[in-house]
Amino acid sequence: MIRPTAAHTASRPIQGAARRRSATAAGALLLGSLLIVALPASAAQVYQWKDANGVTHYSDSPPPGQEYQNRNIESAAPASGDAATETAQTEAPAENAACRDARANLKTLADNQEVGIDSDGDGTVDSTLDADQRASQQKLAEAAIEVHCK
Repeated sequence: MIRPTAAHTASRPIQGAARRRSATAAGALLLGSLLIVALPASAAQVYQWKDANGVTHYSDSPPPGQEYQNRNIESAAPASGDAATETAQTEAPAENAACRDARANLKTLADNQEVGIDSDGDGTVDSTLDADQRASQQKLAEAAIEVHCK
């Protein structure tokens, strides 16, 4: 999950469970950055594979020299009118953890707060997202929602 930087939160050292959550956030950000950047209106091809550590990755291009699976993502035509509103309200899908994380990431990015990146997993912010990186991460979060929130 993407988290605001310390500039927008209470200033305290990251310890124990908070440090693990920060490392998990860094892993989620890394996974999100490997997702496809943009989806065409009709369909997109996504490649899925696991690295040597067993971590699942997604990309819009196949990994060099590794086995992978093709995933086709098709977007449905948007529903309109009262029926769409009623359906959305009555059929709230049970969200899995990946879906919740993707939605939380998108909300954090949309709040226009400074977002920190822990690129080495040590629990400290190494850099912050610039405007282009933020836009790219928003697209990745939207793609993750498309994949994980069905």
